[in-house]
Amino acid sequence: MLITAILFIAFGILIKYGKMYFLIAGYNTMSKEEKEKYDIEGIATVFKNIMFGMAFIIILGDLVGELTENDNLVNYAFWTAMATGIPYLLFKSNSKRYKK
Repeated sequence: MLITAILFIAFGILIKYGKMYFLIAGYNTMSKEEKEKYDIEGIATVFKNIMFGMAFIIILGDLVGELTENDNLVNYAFWTAMATGIPYLLFKSNSKRYKK
């Protein structure tokens, strides 16, 4: 699970600071005119923050699971991060706030 958390951190950094916006689904296929309608920097910040948050939940679950010797906590943390992070990412990044 730690590999997943590291991947989330890496993708968050690549999207925000590496400006690899093609990693955002649908953005790469937009026309130039459509791309200008969106605040891609704001959306990239949302992606970074949520991916960091999901990675934090997974790492925390892994650490607590190791300390308590409860392997189920790792799975609970992973699925909690997925079940909360992905819908929040979708709603937040598609909100009117990031449309010009």
